[in-house]
Amino acid sequence: MARSVPVRAAAMAVVTGVLVTGLSACGASADDDTHPDHRSFPLHGRTLTVDSDNSQLEIVATDSVRAGTVEVTRWFQGAVVIGHDPTVRWSFKDDRLVLRVHCSGFVADCAARHRIEVPRGIGVRVGNGDGSVRARGFRDPLSIDTSDGAVRVTDSSGPLDLQSDDGSVRADVSSRRVKADSSDGTVHVTLSGVPDLVDVSSDDGAVTVDLPRSAYRVSAGSDDGAVSVSVPRDDSSPHRIAAHSPDGNVSVRTGK
Repeated sequence: MARSVPVRAAAMAVVTGVLVTGLSACGASADDDTHPDHRSFPLHGRTLTVDSDNSQLEIVATDSVRAGTVEVTRWFQGAVVIGHDPTVRWSFKDDRLVLRVHCSGFVADCAARHRIEVPRGIGVRVGNGDGSVRARGFRDPLSIDTSDGAVRVTDSSGPLDLQSDDGSVRADVSSRRVKADSSDGTVHVTLSGVPDLVDVSSDDGAVTVDLPRSAYRVSAGSDDGAVSVSVPRDDSSPHRIAAHSPDGNVSVRTGK
């Protein structure tokens, strides 16, 4: 009887080790969910707020979504060796979409991805606690703030306010006003049209701005990195560019 406890403990350790090894080798991937969930939510105003945590987000403005409606598709995979089963929830109230993933316990491995489709003419504000954010198709204001993940915006012409605490920020757009910042990552903004204002920075990473050929009022600097400005400069220009990084190269150039 005295020997049975360590024997059981050893056996549990072996089983746990096998489970841990299995989870570590595979890793959860939301793309493995072949039967995603889908919901439609009624949107009453002209601005959608997304409050998310622990999920990759794809946000699309499109003409294919009926006016006054938000379409959300969710992919989720998860497992916990010891602890409560993982859960994923969504809720919608006062034009605020809340997305939550609960995955905790001994060796918890979960992954979630959401695709959010909104009709054109709707502005979107996104706060994501942990996960990358991709967005496209916006003609209206778009604000994205993620604590841990990359931000990528394409095919958009509306005003942009993009921020990542830990991840790269990239925009390939025609917006006239762009603000982009990363606390730890590169920032790269490419404009296909002459902007009114571009304000980009990184606390720890390179900053690059690609612009159409025109004259710009430029402020660029780096405390610990090379600075290159190759666009025509005019201190009276209405097109203002600010690009700064305390620790990284800064480049403001004519796009190829």
